[in-house]
Amino acid sequence: MPAVEKSQGAAPDAAKELQERQGPLFDPAKVKVIFVLGGPGSGKGTQCARLVEHWGLVHLSAGDLLRAEQNREGSQYGELIASYIREGQIVPQEVTIALLQNAIQDNLGPSGSGRVLVDGFPRKMDQAQLFDSKVCPSQFTLFLQCTEEVMLQRLMKRGETSGRADDNVESIKKRFQTFVETSMPVVEYYREQDKVVEVDSLKPVEEVEKKIQEALREKGLRPTSES
Repeated sequence: MPAVEKSQGAAPDAAKELQERQGPLFDPAKVKVIFVLGGPGSGKGTQCARLVEHWGLVHLSAGDLLRAEQNREGSQYGELIASYIREGQIVPQEVTIALLQNAIQDNLGPSGSGRVLVDGFPRKMDQAQLFDSKVCPSQFTLFLQCTEEVMLQRLMKRGETSGRADDNVESIKKRFQTFVETSMPVVEYYREQDKVVEVDSLKPVEEVEKKIQEALREKGLRPTSES
């Protein structure tokens, strides 16, 4: 994805600028950010991909951005990212947010507007608060609920072809623990603000997609064909 490549090179400067910025970078009236959270294997990537085609939403995966940066030749963050991912831990927020904000910038239209699904982020409370205050206040969080048993089955199946270093039982179980300990408090944080839409992702893919589309309409979003 070209936007990812452009974002990678900007990461070091963006991380420094993030700390010095006063207020959010993007106007939430123009940039609609929807967080997509759920345990590893809950179907976040699958559902985001299905929404992109008909809803005119940009799909940004925090994990994909980090993995691309990890593999980018000359990256000052490559080794650091690799070690965190290998241990199933969360990469320092400045790195992740720097990559995300630049990917958002790269995908905005001529008027500076856009609708963005941010997949697998925020994974910690400080990430949520920093992103909302320095990048763009989120519209709401889509939370895909799934059992660990099913998620493990899905990830092990994916690991047969994904080539991902973290698609193995040891790393997956660490990721489950990390999600429960650090990401569920984020879901509860937004739930208290009435900014969580919860969908049962144990259902068939098409049924989950239908529920998500219904939720988007309730939140005032429409597919591009109806715009």
